[in-house]
Amino acid sequence: MLCLLVSVSSDAMATPSPAKSMGDPGITPLSPSHIQQNDTDSNAHTGPSFIVVVAVDFGTTSSGYAYAFTKEPECIHTMRRWEGGDPGVSNQKTPTTILLTPDRKFHSFGYAARDFYHDLDPTESKHWLYLEKFKMKLHTTANLSIDTELHAANGKRVKAIDIFAYALAFFKEQALKELSDQAGAEFDNTNIRWVITVPAIWKMPAKQFMREAAYKAGLVPRDTPEQLIIALEPEAASIYCRKLRLHQMIDIGAIGYRYSDRYVVVDCGGGTVDLTVHQIQLPEGHLKELYKASGGPYGSIGIDYEFEKLLCKIFGPDFIDQFKIKRPAAWVDLMIAFESRKRAAAPDRTNPLNINLPFSFIDYYKKFRGHSVEHALRKSNVDFVKWSSQGMLRMNPDAMNALFKPTIDHIIQHLTDLFDKPEVCDIKFLFLVGGFAESPLLQQAVQNMLHGRSRIIIPHDVGLTILKGAVLFGLDPSVIKVRRSPLTYGVGVLNRYVEGKHPPDKMLVKDGTRWCTDVFDTFIVCDQSVALGETVKRSYTPAKPSQQVIIIHIYCSEKEGVGFISEPGVRKCGTLRLDVTGTETSAARREIQTHMQFGDTEIRAMAVDVATSRTVKASIDFLAQ
Repeated sequence: MLCLLVSVSSDAMATPSPAKSMGDPGITPLSPSHIQQNDTDSNAHTGPSFIVVVAVDFGTTSSGYAYAFTKEPECIHTMRRWEGGDPGVSNQKTPTTILLTPDRKFHSFGYAARDFYHDLDPTESKHWLYLEKFKMKLHTTANLSIDTELHAANGKRVKAIDIFAYALAFFKEQALKELSDQAGAEFDNTNIRWVITVPAIWKMPAKQFMREAAYKAGLVPRDTPEQLIIALEPEAASIYCRKLRLHQMIDIGAIGYRYSDRYVVVDCGGGTVDLTVHQIQLPEGHLKELYKASGGPYGSIGIDYEFEKLLCKIFGPDFIDQFKIKRPAAWVDLMIAFESRKRAAAPDRTNPLNINLPFSFIDYYKKFRGHSVEHALRKSNVDFVKWSSQGMLRMNPDAMNALFKPTIDHIIQHLTDLFDKPEVCDIKFLFLVGGFAESPLLQQAVQNMLHGRSRIIIPHDVGLTILKGAVLFGLDPSVIKVRRSPLTYGVGVLNRYVEGKHPPDKMLVKDGTRWCTDVFDTFIVCDQSVALGETVKRSYTPAKPSQQVIIIHIYCSEKEGVGFISEPGVRKCGTLRLDVTGTETSAARREIQTHMQFGDTEIRAMAVDVATSRTVKASIDFLAQ
């Protein structure tokens, strides 16, 4: 039976209902089978055996890869150290920056892209396409599609799928080169299982987009989808944290709690903050999700946006907008200078932080406004920011802390809400992971919020926690046995109309029979627990014997109880496509039995023609057409 992988953030399970599966054009009524099969013993990722697992942590601000050989699963290798790097910043990862030539060909990635772009003459650099912090576009775009575009630093537009594919192709090349050097011969990509990390709060279209980019990059062929696994970032961090002993960690709130088998993971990255709640199921050590993954766009780039707003307040938004377009490389320089000072921010800091202003900023401002940068600062009435005679912005520590406040407040509010949930309120351990977790300001805020209720644990190499966990997940994808669904999923169907129960405006008379339209047939309910390998079974039949394709629309909602697909908050989020070509039969009605497997990070859809036992091509598409 053909198995097709599709990105989905969680799981689904059928709920009994008398629905007749006709809801979309081209489907005649046929009672669905509401059967849940628990196939947890079978590994959802079976296929060819792999020699090595390579995980790519594709971050908003920085990225990297790590790998482990299946014969030595305990030995995780992180990528070679990169050329370049900034003072005071670990360069185990490289910045998520990409440079294309003026004719839109891939030139370089990471430090190499940044340094080359920086060295270009301003008259030349405006023709090159430089992109950074572009990952969040997949989270913020409402109707994400293969045609979604990104804006380069010079304002030019480029297709997002090309940029993500270029980046993944770069990591493929780097990893294969390192593996080949180790092996002393060319390493075959078919021997690699690839893992790509994504935020848990990403919607299904964004996850499918990453898989499509991987296919385009040649990471894996489309006909062997099992060679690529999409890993959820906080889950990867949780898998790594579960292996750690307490003496291997930095403990910033020593409270005498005994070790618990339940814990919260707060993954604080550049773009998003993801929270997940897990329980270790002994004796096997498998993980069970206790509450649906949550979070939001509260990553450390929020501090960069606050700094940009501060610059706009001092120098005017019209100047900042022009400077970014006319001197894009100098703007990148300024943000690099800010990044290193941002990392020096701490609750107890008393001395000011100096931020280098590029000469071209000072020069361009004088031409643009007719007066000096120093004059602008004096007139701006912005407290705590002064001009230094060495050509620097001198920020009082309070001014820097104020840039952190909106982002940290969002995180603390989300954590407060999470700890109010009954599933979470008495959990005694909280793992703080991700690059932003290194911030002393964030650490102190989390500690103050918890009031000693939970012990905060920060693993060593906190920025590599997700990367190492993603490798472990690739070695054993079945380690997480139970997940929670972030949304309610289902399809629109017709039910027999019941007087007094169904709204009159939903009644449809067809061949003398009264039907209720737009009924929401639930596959899975929001925050429902679903085991790995659990299956929903539905049967559909073509409206006409000659019909070759059945299209069924999938709907979702953040609400638990959904009655109709027309209710507020219910939206169409994807399509299930059944290609019945070549399964013609003399039977009066063809029954196409569809199995949807949930509980993994992605949905698997399989289908078979009941009369002929032939496989039917089943695919689910969550990207906007």
